[in-house]
Amino acid sequence: MSVVDGPLPVVVWTIAGACFLYLLVRERSAAWALGVVVLLIVGAILGAGGLWLAVNVLGVVSGPIDDAAWWWVSAASAAILVALWNLWGTRWWRKLIAVLAIPMYVLAAMLGINAAYGLSPTLGSMLHVSTADELDPPDPAEEAPPADPAEPLWQTWAAPAGMPEHGETGEVEGGIPNTVSGFDARPAQIYLPPAALVDDAPRLPLVIMMMGQPGDPDVRFLADVLDRFAAQHDGLAPIGLVIDQLGDPYADPLCLDTDLGKVETYVTQDVVPWARAQLDVLQGPTYWTVAGFSNGGGCAAYFGAKYPETFGNLAAISPTEYPGVEHPDETRHEVFGGSFLAFEAVQPANVMAAKAPYADSVGIFTVGAGDPGFIGGTTRLADAATAAGIVTTLEIIPGADHDVEALDGGLEIAFDVLYPRLGLEEPPATDQQEDG
Repeated sequence: MSVVDGPLPVVVWTIAGACFLYLLVRERSAAWALGVVVLLIVGAILGAGGLWLAVNVLGVVSGPIDDAAWWWVSAASAAILVALWNLWGTRWWRKLIAVLAIPMYVLAAMLGINAAYGLSPTLGSMLHVSTADELDPPDPAEEAPPADPAEPLWQTWAAPAGMPEHGETGEVEGGIPNTVSGFDARPAQIYLPPAALVDDAPRLPLVIMMMGQPGDPDVRFLADVLDRFAAQHDGLAPIGLVIDQLGDPYADPLCLDTDLGKVETYVTQDVVPWARAQLDVLQGPTYWTVAGFSNGGGCAAYFGAKYPETFGNLAAISPTEYPGVEHPDETRHEVFGGSFLAFEAVQPANVMAAKAPYADSVGIFTVGAGDPGFIGGTTRLADAATAAGIVTTLEIIPGADHDVEALDGGLEIAFDVLYPRLGLEEPPATDQQEDG
């Protein structure tokens, strides 16, 4: 059930609006009109102030706050105050409507904020309940994959008749074992492009991606973008694996091995070996990409920086600059025992500087133009990558905030850059080739 553009939000907003108008017009008097104006102003201030307190003081809400959230919270708070005022000196039916209107205002604001971000498009995803079917990836053609072919796929691949128009998605059947790490990750989801669904399918590149926090290992955004690329490249696209780096949508184990969970071990010693053995993918780091959005983007920057022998490419979309950036002092004290050296050692920019120069790594960094809280950090990560010898692309996406437009736009930019490198598209001609 869509909670972004389906009938549910329209119905909720209509009912909430009707209740608000009814409760607003209680009396035809100047005193009531003045009182309503005061209530609306005070309610809006209380809502905005409460949200500011939750974000900046209590840390209840982490990450960036979309402009729409401030408007929705302020409007809902103002409407609730008017409803509460209708509980005094009124008939029973007005009291009943006022009581029923309050949760309706809260629901309307939740749906409005969710729609503004666009990252939880269904009721299931909004409630962090996966409705994906299980999908069993085809077994690799050989137990020990041969060396990666010298010729790129765009030269050797011809789409067979009857190839599906679209790829398939689902939860990895049986899950990815956490044998080494013990990290309690939620089930990973996978995307298989059309070229992976035919007999004698070619080995393909791999993208391992992580979503934001709070969030879920939801493959649909990656799948939608890769399906569009596949449609333009005879069904060729990377296999996409979206994994869980959180364990819980509201937790943040920092993508490290700490008392919060062994996420780094999970990714590098559970997920990576499983993908090599269980997926029919090319093996070289040139064909492996680690990607992520927001919290996951920070993780992608870290893993791409620290493990270039595994991930030759990284795509950090609206990334957090380093683990615990929202509360650095608290993170340093609680996770790193107060050590500045230990805290700074895991920051991706410092990891890049320590491992420089990189022999053959590509990094893509993108961020929305309307996301000022993340532009600085993304730019600094891109600058650090460039200084470390990583072939770097930095793009500021017009019209995007910290939302689905930034995610989709970032993925589009990343695969525009990566498709020739992954062997899925003919590289553009260089000036020397054109002259020749």
